[in-house]
Amino acid sequence: MANKFDVIVVGGGPGGYVAAIRAAQLGMKVAVVEKADLGGVCLNWGCIPTKALLRAAEIFSVHKHAKDFGFEMAEPKINFSRLIARSRDVAGQLSKGIQHLLKKNKVEVLRGHGKVLRPVKGQHIIHVQGDDGDVKYTADKVILSSGARARNLPHVCADGKNIWTARDAMTPQSLPKSLLVVGSGAIGIEFASFYQDLGVDVTVVEVLDRILPAEDDEISALAEKAFTKKGMTIYTTARLEKVESQDKKPVAYVTHQGKEQRLEVDKVLLAVGIQGNIEDLGLENTCVQTEKGHIQTDDFCQTAEPGLYAVGDVTGGPWLAHKASHEGILAVEHIAGHATHPVKKTNIPGCTYSSPQVASIGLSEAKARDQGYTVKVGRFPFLGNGKALAMGESEGIVKTVFDEKTGELLGAHMLGAEVTELIQGYCVAKTMEATEQDLMQTIFPHPTLSEMMHESVLNAFDKAIHI
Repeated sequence: MANKFDVIVVGGGPGGYVAAIRAAQLGMKVAVVEKADLGGVCLNWGCIPTKALLRAAEIFSVHKHAKDFGFEMAEPKINFSRLIARSRDVAGQLSKGIQHLLKKNKVEVLRGHGKVLRPVKGQHIIHVQGDDGDVKYTADKVILSSGARARNLPHVCADGKNIWTARDAMTPQSLPKSLLVVGSGAIGIEFASFYQDLGVDVTVVEVLDRILPAEDDEISALAEKAFTKKGMTIYTTARLEKVESQDKKPVAYVTHQGKEQRLEVDKVLLAVGIQGNIEDLGLENTCVQTEKGHIQTDDFCQTAEPGLYAVGDVTGGPWLAHKASHEGILAVEHIAGHATHPVKKTNIPGCTYSSPQVASIGLSEAKARDQGYTVKVGRFPFLGNGKALAMGESEGIVKTVFDEKTGELLGAHMLGAEVTELIQGYCVAKTMEATEQDLMQTIFPHPTLSEMMHESVLNAFDKAIHI
């Protein structure tokens, strides 16, 4: 019975380890199969180390403006190797923390690659190739949380030297002088912002007609204006045609406004999306269905194979750690027979930790109108907020979208300092199905950035005080 579990989770990322811990809390015997570092891409090569890098860039930028705050300081110098090392240290510390949490909850960690075999008499079989050789384990239920990886373009592939993926961009040996970022989603813009703030000449190429295409149109336009003001070059409705090597450096050819441009840069970063890790999982031994490189699931994370669940990036967008963790808990509680609620994607916030930051939840103004809503839209600028001015962060806006008929909060969209922290207020409001009256009657502390959230709601209904 040593190799028999109630639940086996394949993948120890933010969906997998959270699912395992919750299952253990509910009294199940649980194992997690993981071949790399616990915490997955998010903790080790994504969310966490990139935030350490962006924090370093923020400190560098603030230091350069110390005179504005009354300080006379020498020009800051970048110790790039130490900057990168700190980022790796933060990731390593948290990965060890995950290991401690799993041990504390009596979750067994099986080191190796997990593959699903054909079920036998209703029992799922997981073949693990790893530290203990080839071992088969059985489980009543299985949760696949194998994550995803960076995509290449059909005609341009990362080589880890001149052409980077996000992972390469996190651990370079030296700071490049110039960088071409292909793709302007959250990942592309975060790296573009990081390197730009450290003095790198950054160019962004986006095939669509605006950067941050998942965001509200107005926010995208303001973000582009802010990044361009800082010196970033942005080409929208543009296409990377090819990358050649010249003198051991990449030369990129980009079509923009009908003309081909030749760009000589130190590095090229591909940030053109991700694809699910569905290969070599043994899916051919099951009834699991896939589409466009991702596993298909129902509202409760169940696949077409009875007793087999899938959560996180391997199931498709939005590709966010908090979505994966929520699905992990949802899947486990569904297994346990608890009353559960399907994930409502319009209640999942999205954050881009650039400078300035971007955060949003729910429908954009355009999407709300497209869905037939008559909307009331409120806006409040950072320039009108006392705390923002005191911080020296006067660039930004808070935008809210309401259903005029019911007062329902349909969406919130923010650009500016610390908006990735502020957005949770609107997340709570949307989850609780708050109306404009609930938000208007809420007392926000003063002086805070959060007051702009209140003022934006008031503005939507022509009641704003400070604008």
